[in-house]
Amino acid sequence: MTTVLRVPEELSARVPAEQRGPGLERDAVRLLVSRGTAVSHHAFAELPCLLRAGDLLVVNTSATLAAAVDGRVGYARVVVHFSTRGDDGRWAVELREPDGNGTTRARAGTRAETAVRLPGGGRLVLEEPLSERGERLWWARASVDVRGVLREHGRPIRYSYTERNQPLSVYQTVFALPSADGAGSAEMPSAARPFTARLVAELVSRGVQFAPVTLHTGVSSAEVHEPPYAERFAVPEASARLINHVRADRERHAALPREGGGRRAGGRVIAVGTTAVRAVESAAGPDGVVRAAEGWTDLVVTPERGVRVVDGLLTGLHEPEASHLLMLEAVAGRAAVDRSYEEALRGLYLWHEFGDVHLILPEEGPHAEHCDSNPW
Repeated sequence: MTTVLRVPEELSARVPAEQRGPGLERDAVRLLVSRGTAVSHHAFAELPCLLRAGDLLVVNTSATLAAAVDGRVGYARVVVHFSTRGDDGRWAVELREPDGNGTTRARAGTRAETAVRLPGGGRLVLEEPLSERGERLWWARASVDVRGVLREHGRPIRYSYTERNQPLSVYQTVFALPSADGAGSAEMPSAARPFTARLVAELVSRGVQFAPVTLHTGVSSAEVHEPPYAERFAVPEASARLINHVRADRERHAALPREGGGRRAGGRVIAVGTTAVRAVESAAGPDGVVRAAEGWTDLVVTPERGVRVVDGLLTGLHEPEASHLLMLEAVAGRAAVDRSYEEALRGLYLWHEFGDVHLILPEEGPHAEHCDSNPW
């Protein structure tokens, strides 16, 4: 695991960017860019000039659910975090308790056959732990349609570092699409949050392409940074073909001579978020060819496994204990991750889902795109 220093509490982003001042939009966040151990500082709105024609952004279209619901176990108040719907109709859930500040804390003593009264008269019964790793998440069966309960009584999951409750719209990205079966993510695929429709249009006008995939992310632990559990994903045929085309085109360009020496640059496959990496890498064979796929993935991308498809990654800033850092090391290497996080701490970047973002690009020779580095 990378040796990241402790993140000071004051660097937690407590409200979305657009609520920090008049006239601000979602893209009013900072962008740390790293190419190997070289780091530069930018505004997120500069992204179009940091990418180039032919680059491909792989984006997660999963919509965020209002996954937190109040309930009662006997006379005790609890908050149910609905994580993932299983193929058998059960839901993976975490029971938590109110902390008196509008958020929740871990609840002790959860066990099989615990019954939860849901708003509207429904009942939820815990049956068995989700895995042998621990007893934080449980498979539970509800007497009512959970999707209806979430629509009527749910709210977005909120963590203690945030300042106040936010409407569900704040947690939807510009790429979010409703699922026909009502599935979605318990937590926002937050790397895509700073994108606006205007910024997407500018990227398209500059020749940047988009490949939609879906991965419905489950509930992470606010106290213990665990590897992700199995999650539902889908990589459509059209996206698989586009990813393979960009990779093949880049290989062809790399073989061609370039004026002034060096090689021609082709398009790069850049995942927007660790969820997009997990989806597309789950659909790739050992040869790196992506094939249309859907189902469940338990893939954990580590430096030992490496990445087969993505050349770069746009992601948020992760806590030192987060398993996501192993994925960053797989993409960029440990030295690059250590260097970029040292710079993020030195530059007082903001962490978490409403915070600043980090663009990891491959090390290359001179490139056509250029944005002046902003020291902030």
